Amino acid sequence: MIPRTLFTEEHEMLRIAVKDFFQKEIVPFHDQWEKDGQISREAWLKAGEMGILCPCVPVEYGGPGADFRYSTIIIEELSKTGCTGPGYFLHSDIVAPYILHYGTEEQKKKWLPKMVSGEVITAIAMSEPAAGSDLQGIKTTAVKNGDHYIVNGSKTFITNGYMSDMVIVVVKTDPAAGAKGTSLLLMDTSMAGYTKGTPLKKIGMKAQDTCELFFDNVKVPLDCLLGKEGHGFNYLMQELPQERLLVGIMGVTTAETAIEKTIQYTKDRIAFGKPVATYQNTRFKLAELATETQIGRVFIDRCIELHLKKELDVTTAAMLKTAMTDLQCKVVDECLQLHGGYGYIWEYWIARAYADSRVQKIYAGTNEIMKEIVSRAIMS
Repeated sequence: MIPRTLFTEEHEMLRIAVKDFFQKEIVPFHDQWEKDGQISREAWLKAGEMGILCPCVPVEYGGPGADFRYSTIIIEELSKTGCTGPGYFLHSDIVAPYILHYGTEEQKKKWLPKMVSGEVITAIAMSEPAAGSDLQGIKTTAVKNGDHYIVNGSKTFITNGYMSDMVIVVVKTDPAAGAKGTSLLLMDTSMAGYTKGTPLKKIGMKAQDTCELFFDNVKVPLDCLLGKEGHGFNYLMQELPQERLLVGIMGVTTAETAIEKTIQYTKDRIAFGKPVATYQNTRFKLAELATETQIGRVFIDRCIELHLKKELDVTTAAMLKTAMTDLQCKVVDECLQLHGGYGYIWEYWIARAYADSRVQKIYAGTNEIMKEIVSRAIMS
């Protein structure tokens, strides 16, 4: 296998500590969280104590001030466990960057330290019942009224939504202006008129709380505007490459883990008097999957290198998101097949991975939208 060159000895020490944390504080409780439909607040606070939340937040706001490699290690190790409940990466590597890049000093001081500690859980609300990947089609409005915005509308499929204390809400401040009429608001979930729907029951990621949000004449102070009014769509476009990179990292790591677990399973499983791993079909299939996944890993690591230099462009991010989530779903499906009937039993890692993987092709922009982005770039 091609050795990885992204990480230093310090990074690998962090990886050991993160792995140990997940094995002690996440894995033993995940079954119960799947039944509950959400993880515990204690798990958020313990992650904060461990320094797992918001690793890229600067020291002056309570964070460790690390680079994206720390986030990479955290998401890789969580992906290996198969525990998809903790919505840490969305909180740490999607919401926090918006505040860091576009927030006022007051907003940063108010929210970031508590995000680092896990005292405040966050989400970002883009999708609506009639507008998923089409962000220009959102209907939630924010009408200026004196020193407040009056917000009306609803959002759906919001990860961390039910447990959230603060949400970045995508709104239309000027519905007639199209994309240029889009803005972002930092909304405290305790505001009057702000309500959360019952957590949605999903095919997979059962421990990751996902819900609808409703806004009925919510009065939001003007100083909750994130960045400039009307610039929200541009902010979203600038931040989406990192979100898609995160999804791609999850994809290739899950594929690698599925192969590792399937190799071990087929060595242990006896069929017709000998291990399943000794059959040519098994060996060739795993060889094919390992080859494709190795190619994916090299591509992802190169994209991480580009991102560290702020050179990961929108088109490449769309390519990696499509390729790595397609790869993930293919590898997990093939590995489940090699498990036979046991692959369909929920207590097996591969069964849960099968259910959890499918949404990867949908969120962060559907793979069809990713292909549209790529096609526009290569045909222009």
